[in-house]
Amino acid sequence: MVRVLVVEDSKVARDAILRWLGNAANYEVAAALENAANAVVACMGGHIDLVLMDVCTADDESGLAAAARIKEISPGTRVVIMTSMPEHSFVAKARAAHCDSFWYKEYGETGLLDVIEATMRGEPVWPDETPTVTLGILNSAELTRRELDVIRLLAQGCTYEEIAADLTVSINTVKYHIKNLLTKTGFRSTLQLVVEAVDKGFVLPKY
Repeated sequence: MVRVLVVEDSKVARDAILRWLGNAANYEVAAALENAANAVVACMGGHIDLVLMDVCTADDESGLAAAARIKEISPGTRVVIMTSMPEHSFVAKARAAHCDSFWYKEYGETGLLDVIEATMRGEPVWPDETPTVTLGILNSAELTRRELDVIRLLAQGCTYEEIAADLTVSINTVKYHIKNLLTKTGFRSTLQLVVEAVDKGFVLPKY
């Protein structure tokens, strides 16, 4: 029997996952939590075979940070990161945290159970691409890696000088990227750009 820890702050999503697991053979839900930090404690205190964990959990706790900690204290515990957000950095961060698989919630019951089965067989499941969003008049897939970096740092409240230092480029280069971003998206200001990116879940600095 596979003991599963579910970490999901949305009651609707959590209840759906618990129902799916209840209808599937060989799975026992050890606990269902809302806060990722509590998941770390749960993995310290008992044997957990599999963690299904949302990225954005209660009290703004990051499932990605919790996953990294769980893999440190219990390397044998499999971790599947879940999200409904199109945040472009989540997949890379999940890999860096040594998560075993990644699941976008819109794929529903069949998708999750397939991911769980593969993960428990030792077969990692990762999306081929990140969902795209529209930012102004631009499809996010058209952004360059450097432009993505600039948007993220702007969303973190960084000044042009801080962005330049972080990316090890000149302030003029930062201004060049921002000018291109505004031209591509059709926004009049970086504030409009950042608000749109955060509102659509494309950039979530807290996680």
